[in-house]
Amino acid sequence: MTDLPLLPKATAVWLVDNTALTFQQIADFTGMHELEIGGIADGEVSIGIKGLDPVARGQLTKEEIARCEADPKARLRLQKKTLAPEQKRKVPRYTPLSKRQDRPAAIAWLVRYHPELADSQIAKLVGTTKPTILSVREKSHWNMPNIRPVDPVALGLCKQMELDAAVKRATARKAKVEGETMTDEEKKVLMSTEASLHAHVEPARPQKSFGGLENFSILGDEREEEGGRSTLVDAESLFNLPKGGEDDEDEQPR
Repeated sequence: MTDLPLLPKATAVWLVDNTALTFQQIADFTGMHELEIGGIADGEVSIGIKGLDPVARGQLTKEEIARCEADPKARLRLQKKTLAPEQKRKVPRYTPLSKRQDRPAAIAWLVRYHPELADSQIAKLVGTTKPTILSVREKSHWNMPNIRPVDPVALGLCKQMELDAAVKRATARKAKVEGETMTDEEKKVLMSTEASLHAHVEPARPQKSFGGLENFSILGDEREEEGGRSTLVDAESLFNLPKGGEDDEDEQPR
């Protein structure tokens, strides 16, 4: 067999002492010769070797041993442990000592030309810390007068593909946030013609009724209450004109 248990001789010693398996079955399982298994049973081989329980180590099961004990022609099958995949630990990007002095310049370039990038993205691209990014962003870095923005790709601090991917994610996140804060009118401007036609349109507000204006008068109510009675003012009484004609003044009695 190509797959053998750990410490085959110790496993064979345990199987000889604790099972009713044949020498051939134990030999096939441990990759040893049948005569060696017989020597172990006689105490002539592997003297002083302590037996190793394959069941406790997960290499065999009690059911598998019982199955082979019932059938001398059966062969033991090694139980393979399923190893969990190794988890990748997130570690900060390693930056060579010769390039660490270039990180402030790269940070200044990213802050100026890609303001949509978050500090966590810049820290991952350049391999720096958030306090350093904040000091460059706020121009409080101790060496700020000598810092000149330089593309981090040109400095070899990151790859162009990594930078493009980070910018793409930041742009998508920014567009999503701005889209949620847009008004209905701004969203309709970005809609296609077909979509805007099917958009829900709020009903127009009912206009105020101006009924009763036909009875409105600039002069107001000309009624005056006198002694609890309302009287109407005669328009002719506003003018002190004689009731006679114009020729009455010129007429003299004869």
